[in-house]
Amino acid sequence: MRVLFIARYRDPTMHRKVEHMAQTGDLLIRHIFPGVWQDDLLRVDQQLPDMPGLQRRTTGMIGSPIDPHRSFYRSLTLGIPAFRPHIIHAEEEPDSLAALQIVLCRRLFAPQAKLFLHTWQNVDRPLSLPVRAVLAATLAAADAIFCANREAVELLQQRRYLRPMPVIPAVGVDTEQFCPRLPKTSERFRVGYIGRLIPEKGIDILLQAAARLADGCQVVIVGGGPEESFLRQQVEALELGDQVQFVASVPTAQIAGVLGGLDALVLPSRSTTVWKEQMGRVLLEAMAVGVPVIGSDSGAIPEVIGEAGLIFPEGDVDALATRLVELMSRSELSRELIRRGQARVNALYSQKKLAARTVEFYRRMGGIPL
Repeated sequence: MRVLFIARYRDPTMHRKVEHMAQTGDLLIRHIFPGVWQDDLLRVDQQLPDMPGLQRRTTGMIGSPIDPHRSFYRSLTLGIPAFRPHIIHAEEEPDSLAALQIVLCRRLFAPQAKLFLHTWQNVDRPLSLPVRAVLAATLAAADAIFCANREAVELLQQRRYLRPMPVIPAVGVDTEQFCPRLPKTSERFRVGYIGRLIPEKGIDILLQAAARLADGCQVVIVGGGPEESFLRQQVEALELGDQVQFVASVPTAQIAGVLGGLDALVLPSRSTTVWKEQMGRVLLEAMAVGVPVIGSDSGAIPEVIGEAGLIFPEGDVDALATRLVELMSRSELSRELIRRGQARVNALYSQKKLAARTVEFYRRMGGIPL
């Protein structure tokens, strides 16, 4: 069975899922992805070799690849006439121009192919009339929509989508790179945040919580973004001094090493009227490495963490401080959360597991033998 797989992957850990899918032996996958990934933090030039069962084709983007809604692929056919796919699987949001482009190409060049899209969206945002028209067209055309979380399924159901909606996130954890590390050697408790420095991520909540700890801890903030100046001012106002370390964004290949130097990873996201946390991949990466995690109850964070981490109400500084004290004072709790976290990632969120679940869904929907 031939699968045209379209996804905006930008680093080896993301590509690993498609590589695992190709190793099943009964698929020929052609993966289309941006040849150049450019955003405000990094630039990646991607030229990857083919593998058995996997053909890789790069293309340009019209618009920024980081914009999931208004950018689309610099191609008239997406290679569909020559490849003749049985399945077109596009990890694109149904209300995006890219999804509409793919729907039109499928209609023109492979109307018999199954079409699968993907959504992260878990908030019913106001949509303009043109966006509603795009969404109506793509929902009518899609044979299935992969969902990153359960709330995304509920949102599709509200929009009266009745076809299959498997909860299979687009990207999980590359457990070849994010694997258990030796315990860190520094004596001071180190808690970290890794990601974009934007208000929605609630990093100011983490700093306020750290300031309330009598014994203190070291906070490592890794990333870049428009909130950095404000956060540095907050550090001064809270008199945290040398307790807080800012680290510029690091390549994906180095994140596992950064995580290995932490005693806890915190994702203190706060919801807005148009956004709440859709997964929090860094939580899974920390769990895979063997770092206890603490997350707010924003969006899909409790769904992702399950019983393998600690949850606090979003925006609640005292509750986060209490969770940090629990980890600092109870070594047996940390050890148990590490064990649960690694087991949860391997069972539900590794790239290998997501690849197997995706291929199993292809077989059910596409008719290839089980």
